[in-house]
Amino acid sequence: MHTLKGARPAVGALTSVLLAAATVTALSHSASAADSLASAAAGKGRYFGTAVAANHLGEAAYANTLDQEFGAVTPENEMKWDATEPTRGAFTFSAADQIVTHAQSKAMKVRGHTLVWHSQLPSWVSGLGAADLRTAMNNHITQVMQHYKGKIYAWDVVNEAFQDGSSGARRSSPFQDKLGDGFIEEAFRTARSVDPDAKLCYNDYNTDGVNAKSTAVYNMVKDFKSRGVPIDCVGFQSHFNSASPVPSDYQANLQRFADLGVDVQITELDIEGSGSAQATNYGNVVKACLAVTRCTGMTVWGITDKYSWRSSGTPLLFDSNYARKPAYDAVLAALGGSTGGGGGGDNGGGGGTGATCTVTFARTADWNDGYNGEVTVKAGSSPITGWSVPVTFPAPQKVTALWNGSPGWDAGGTVATVRPTYNGSLAAGASTSFGFTVAKNGSSALPTVGACTAS
Repeated sequence: MHTLKGARPAVGALTSVLLAAATVTALSHSASAADSLASAAAGKGRYFGTAVAANHLGEAAYANTLDQEFGAVTPENEMKWDATEPTRGAFTFSAADQIVTHAQSKAMKVRGHTLVWHSQLPSWVSGLGAADLRTAMNNHITQVMQHYKGKIYAWDVVNEAFQDGSSGARRSSPFQDKLGDGFIEEAFRTARSVDPDAKLCYNDYNTDGVNAKSTAVYNMVKDFKSRGVPIDCVGFQSHFNSASPVPSDYQANLQRFADLGVDVQITELDIEGSGSAQATNYGNVVKACLAVTRCTGMTVWGITDKYSWRSSGTPLLFDSNYARKPAYDAVLAALGGSTGGGGGGDNGGGGGTGATCTVTFARTADWNDGYNGEVTVKAGSSPITGWSVPVTFPAPQKVTALWNGSPGWDAGGTVATVRPTYNGSLAAGASTSFGFTVAKNGSSALPTVGACTAS
């Protein structure tokens, strides 16, 4: 981002600057209907979320994409046992707090992940005897849930407790081996006693179709419901690739769990691949959720391919440059959304078309209580038919006018996703610009201009 500071203009000069702008549009801080994953999903009565890593929130493109596209977050690792209780009885929540605070500031739901899991356990847990382990498990659930009480929409109380393969057996773990089958029920009962309002979920992978593992989970949930064990939801991780594709009975499997009287959620969705094949798979997963009344939401396991745990498989909706992929368009279309002004194309951000754009920013005028800014959008080596640029304005600054662009605002009224009004189509290497006037309200900080997305 380039910063240029000009001298304060006289009032008359400021007036002429504004009048010279093609069309000055007073802003309304309300997002366009269904122009993001979150808003489109909300229109269908669902949430659309993503896994978030605290150490990436300082990256403008990461945070801007999160804020403008997603309505729910799941901490990737920050709430797991090794992160929250590395030493017995000594809890640390700073990284998870960062995610929760950010989510709350944007009115996003938070899924808690995860309270009891065989992996990412600190070494002291596996060394405990049965009585000590039971005490430690219940104390961990209690302390973590109390810390976040009232802030968490749903908890993955127990994660991945069943074996892969055809046995339908429980997985070996310190909890299973020392406490027996009853540890899952105990964990859920403890969780309910701590927070009666949060949704309590069981979460697992390779349970997406009807198979021995998913049937074992199904039988457990059926038993829990029959005996009044407090379970509200089942999470289906939904990690797919060519060796483990979206199963043909995916929707039927979700429905059979829903028929037990629990919500179902897609909790860690990623689909390796690219182009139209990946887009079709993503669209089919979303359609399956929408077809099941009790499928309450979907979460993709990360924002950008750059930080995916399976990055070589490019499994997410945004590429490493935060450009929207065909999979993004397929998801938005399945949710009934629209890519909005100026874009129009099927490959917003160019996924597979080579369409790219870059942005630069200049403060073109500056005075005591306000300034003018200009963002220049430049097409890459191929023509583009549309663009969008997120601009984050630091509170308590307020935008009073904007020209040559159409803004959609986030719920907090600080992030504007600007799209073209008439100037969306650019030849290769050509540029256009949009501008705005800002009331400082005591803050002279510069806005943060995010990555440009081309179509």
